[in-house]
Amino acid sequence: MTVKMLRSLAVVAALIAAVVPARPVSAAPHAETAVFAGGCFWGVEAVFEQLRGVNNVVAGFSGGSAATAHYETVSTGTTGHAESVQVTFDPSVISYRELLRVFFSVAHDPTELNYQGPDHGTQYRSAIFYANDAQKRDADAMIHELSAQHAYGSPIVTQVVPFVAFYPAEAYHQHFVERNPNYPYVVYNDLPKLAELHKRFPALLKSHA
Repeated sequence: MTVKMLRSLAVVAALIAAVVPARPVSAAPHAETAVFAGGCFWGVEAVFEQLRGVNNVVAGFSGGSAATAHYETVSTGTTGHAESVQVTFDPSVISYRELLRVFFSVAHDPTELNYQGPDHGTQYRSAIFYANDAQKRDADAMIHELSAQHAYGSPIVTQVVPFVAFYPAEAYHQHFVERNPNYPYVVYNDLPKLAELHKRFPALLKSHA
């Protein structure tokens, strides 16, 4: 997603009066949260939204401060933020490791350093913001397993870093793929991810719950 694309969405943004507050989001009781970064948050959000046991997905920013958690500022690549998604899920239905499997296999390419497809900059880096020691162990273990299996042609560059805060993006970014399936960027970059998700993980989809 480029700044040029953002300008093309100005009309859409102007029609949306309510902007999601730029503050950390709390999980519902008896739920857990996971925060992932893997390039443009549109497609990553769309992938996780389709999984059974996932109650909510929010597109936003993590890794920087509240003062800079705004799309145009993050797009400069100087804020420390990564475009991220916060996934609220029921661990009795879907495990964190299953979320990791989807993250590494269809949500993005974990071998691309500071870019994803057409989007370049540290704001598009691959990262896992772990909330606790268990999430860190699972993330480190999966990276080790995938590396030992030579699952990719290049080394995994995903950062595994402590979660500090998550800030929701502007309202027009939320559920973007669902609302704009014919948008050119979505057609070429995000719909293939959803097709791969349905092909590889049918048992994890909400329609199979």
